[in-house]
Amino acid sequence: MEQAKIKIQIESEIGELEGVIIHTPGSELENMTPENAERALYSDILNLSVASKEYQQLKGVLEKVTNVFELKSLLADVFEMPNVKNLMVNRISESCKAADVKNILSEQNAQNLAELLIEGVPMQENSLTNYLEKNYYQLEPLHNFFFTRDASTAINDSVLINRMANPIRKREAIIMEAIFDYHPQFIAKTINPKNSRQYNDNITTEGGDILVAGKDILLIGSGIRTSSQGIDYIASKLESREFPRHIIVQELPRTPESFIHLDMVFTLLDRDKCMVYEPLILKTSRFATLHLVVENGKITSIKEVPNIPFILNELGMPVEPILCGGKNLQNQEREQWHSGANFFAIAPGKIIGYERNVHTIEELNKKGFSVLRAKDIISGTEKIENHEKVVITIHGSELARGGGGARCMTMPVRRKIL
Repeated sequence: MEQAKIKIQIESEIGELEGVIIHTPGSELENMTPENAERALYSDILNLSVASKEYQQLKGVLEKVTNVFELKSLLADVFEMPNVKNLMVNRISESCKAADVKNILSEQNAQNLAELLIEGVPMQENSLTNYLEKNYYQLEPLHNFFFTRDASTAINDSVLINRMANPIRKREAIIMEAIFDYHPQFIAKTINPKNSRQYNDNITTEGGDILVAGKDILLIGSGIRTSSQGIDYIASKLESREFPRHIIVQELPRTPESFIHLDMVFTLLDRDKCMVYEPLILKTSRFATLHLVVENGKITSIKEVPNIPFILNELGMPVEPILCGGKNLQNQEREQWHSGANFFAIAPGKIIGYERNVHTIEELNKKGFSVLRAKDIISGTEKIENHEKVVITIHGSELARGGGGARCMTMPVRRKIL
């Protein structure tokens, strides 16, 4: 049965989930080698068979509670439209400087084209130059695409097409823009800095850094992935009509890599609860927290504030911090490294995270969250609705090594308004 159209609507991080886009990792992970892992933004290569089993727990839970859309299927649907297919082949060939694969892509049917654009186009050994080329691919696999959060961000009724910090992820944003512009499933308007008169090469934004705290409040991390120029661009689009008017900016360390995005140190869990990595979010440090007031696309005020929970309280959104890793600094560091602060809410007080972060899960349990295993939710042994607050735990021995958690692997398109 055909699903009803979904109008983009994200006014919080925790409203009951009504639609989410995911990408089940495939052979693009197996197409990673020790030689290209660093270029692909990984410190190690992942085992696909193990990662896939763990991912199925996340997908299985989501399918129990909401409309789940597989990215590759959405992309194949879009390519069934000949004009869109031709447009995309041209755009990707040009932007990725891969003109020599244009003919290969043009010859594919919709499903094969979707697969190639994600899994990569192998190097054709039809010339001496190609034969001697040390790269295995003419069009690189998108190793990071199962982190669907980053390439686009739904804010209220619009979708920001993010300009990714690393060129290797540029194609992800092009694909997400095509899905939101052309797929009949979604009613969306896209905002792309590349199409703006304000565009400059210093603008970078990624979804892991952008949290929609409320209709009028955005939280944005400023670090190696989202630049100050990117935040200025977002502010310029926050008109008074339906867009947030407060931006809380958290400066992030450039190292280690576990601080890559804001959602690796701060996520919202409930109407009055948040998960924090205490050393950065609550302790005094050289990384500032700034409160920007935006009126009709203009920043009218910037001031430094003590921390994110403090300013949220000032704005009428009081939240109690729960400590990633508990109170022990060593546990905090270990569990933050494995995405212990990165939770995804399917409803207020109902969240998904990695079971390996035992001290973090224990802290949640102390605050009234029942702890349920994903496999018990999927089998029907446990019912989410029987619990007021719940943390659903998924296996993460392999997925966590990719550098992201449940929030990173989900791109919500619609939530109920709180």
